[in-house]
Amino acid sequence: MLNPNRDFTILLVDDREENLLALEEMLADENRVFIKATSGNQALRHALRNDNIGLIMLDVQMPEMDGFEVARLLKTNQKTKHISIVFVTAINKEEHYMLKGFDEGAVDYLHKPLDINVTKAKVKVFQHLYQYQQELKYTAIELRRINQQLEKFAYIIAHDMKSPLTGIIGALSLLEMDEDGELSAEECKEYISHSKEAALYLANMINALLDYSRKSLADQTVEEVNVQDMVQEIVHNLFLPPHVTFKITTPLPILWTKKLKLQQVFQNLISNAVKYNHKPDASIELGCQEKGDLYEFYVQDNGPGIPFQDHENIFKFFRTSINMATSESSTGVGLSILKLLVEEQGGKIWVDSDPSLGSVFYFEWKK
Repeated sequence: MLNPNRDFTILLVDDREENLLALEEMLADENRVFIKATSGNQALRHALRNDNIGLIMLDVQMPEMDGFEVARLLKTNQKTKHISIVFVTAINKEEHYMLKGFDEGAVDYLHKPLDINVTKAKVKVFQHLYQYQQELKYTAIELRRINQQLEKFAYIIAHDMKSPLTGIIGALSLLEMDEDGELSAEECKEYISHSKEAALYLANMINALLDYSRKSLADQTVEEVNVQDMVQEIVHNLFLPPHVTFKITTPLPILWTKKLKLQQVFQNLISNAVKYNHKPDASIELGCQEKGDLYEFYVQDNGPGIPFQDHENIFKFFRTSINMATSESSTGVGLSILKLLVEEQGGKIWVDSDPSLGSVFYFEWKK
């Protein structure tokens, strides 16, 4: 992915080595990288091979290929035409020389002998412009990515909300067409009940989506988070039933992260472990281990488990396992939201489950 904060690379072009060394020494600064070329051909090769050149400081008077020709070739190439070119020249300041340089694609002129302060100031301006351009490119890429996600998201929602709506419309249509009273009272109650259940399901689905949209756009503060304290607070506020035992099996770390997003992941996994476990002695265990620049957390339960064929489906919008579908409050949105939250952190979430033993949900979170 494009990095808007990468080093600023300057290509210095002059047929005299001592001029290149003097210019590099003059402009040396933090986050600057220099590439040197002693001919026009060498400059063109460097420009075509390097994707991150932000500025070319180009001597006009060079043997074989002068600076004007180099600039003209750079500006006709799709890969290099956007690079800023500053001519460094000892040619007199007559207007027609300067106009020729601008016609060939230069954005500025510096005349030898160089004024150190003016040269430094101008290069600094070009560096800032380059950084702004990179930030704009980065933003454009991010916007394209987000728009693609939104298109997919909208398609999934539209497709999956269609089923309960179709059921409601079908049931109401049957009631509407029953002008002669052929349907029994029991059948009418069944159609009304079916419509009500489908409407409640849609309402739960919409509330879950609204909750997701609020939490994905807000709550972006990054702060120090003691995960051990946060999990204990979550468990306290969930008021676990007496038959449920909860245990933290490993010390939990302190992270610098978006607390509410991490809290949402833990709260959903723990509450799910309670909601779908109807055993008289339910248990939940939570722990973690380090994996490079990530922590791998897990939440384990001894509930009904999830069939293998549902291990991936449960993380898709409006999909549930057969064991989750028995709950009236399950809309198939919760785990999909968790997947998006975890992937925002560059991690992943998955489940390992045996219907006879229970489930272990794993997720990764950046340190």
